[in-house]
Amino acid sequence: MDFGNHDKSLAIATLGTGCFWCTEAIFQNLDGVVSVVSGYSGGHVENPTYEEICTKTTGDAECAQITFDPSIISFEELLEVFWRVHDPTTPNRQGNDIGPQYRSAIFYHDDTQKAITELSLKAVDASDLWPDPIVTEIAPFHKFYKAEDYHQKYFDRVGNRNPYCTYIIAPKVNKFKKEFESKLKSS
Repeated sequence: MDFGNHDKSLAIATLGTGCFWCTEAIFQNLDGVVSVVSGYSGGHVENPTYEEICTKTTGDAECAQITFDPSIISFEELLEVFWRVHDPTTPNRQGNDIGPQYRSAIFYHDDTQKAITELSLKAVDASDLWPDPIVTEIAPFHKFYKAEDYHQKYFDRVGNRNPYCTYIIAPKVNKFKKEFESKLKSS
C-alpha cells in the first residue's frame, strides 16, 4: 500500500535504517519531504502487527515510507542521508536493536530508483564512509503496511519521556541536523 501519494508530482521511497522511530525522526526534517509513515516492508505476512514483527518470523523490516517532492529533494539526496544516518554494515542489527526487522534496506519502487540505488551503493562502497562491507538489502518494493498508530511520530510525541529517545534517537537527530543543515526544512 502507498499512503498519501495521490499527487503525481510526488514520489515515494521506502527505507529501513533499523528502528523506524529513528528513521522517521530524521527524514521528516528534510526540506521536500511531505510525510513519513512508520511501517513494515519486505516480509511475507499480510497485515503484520508489531508483535508479529518482533517474533522475527515475518521477514519484515521496520521501514519508513517517505513521500517527497522530487523538485525539492531528489531520491539521490535521500540516499545520501540514508547511508550516513545508520550503520549499513551490520546485518540484522543497529546498535542494541538486534533482529532481521532492524536490517538496513532499500525497497526501490521502479527501475529508476533501482539504478540510482545501485550507483549510490557503488559510490559509498568506493568511499571511505564505511570501512566494513555494506550489507544493505536492495530489493523491489512489494507492499508496505503502516505500523500501529502509537508508532507514528513517536519521537515527536514521546521525546525525552522515553530513555530510548533520549539516548539513541536524540543524538542521531542532532548529528543529522548538523551534517545536513542545508537540507533541513525552515522552522
